[in-house]
Amino acid sequence: MAVLAWLIIPVVAVLLAALWAGWAQRAPRATGDPASLAEHRRFMAAMERTTADSASGERPGR
Repeated sequence: MAVLAWLIIPVVAVLLAALWAGWAQRAPRATGDPASLAEHRRFMAAMERTTADSASGERPGR
């Protein structure tokens, strides 16, 4: 019976690893959420403002 357990444990581990690998490699879903896209645009605009401020030599808050 102990031999059976030693054989079943690796087989189950391999099956779980194969399932996880298949799940991890799936194609990402397309995001068409307008709120998410608007949030990303706001983030990019904020990053551009921060970069423009840094380029001019000014440090905000000082």
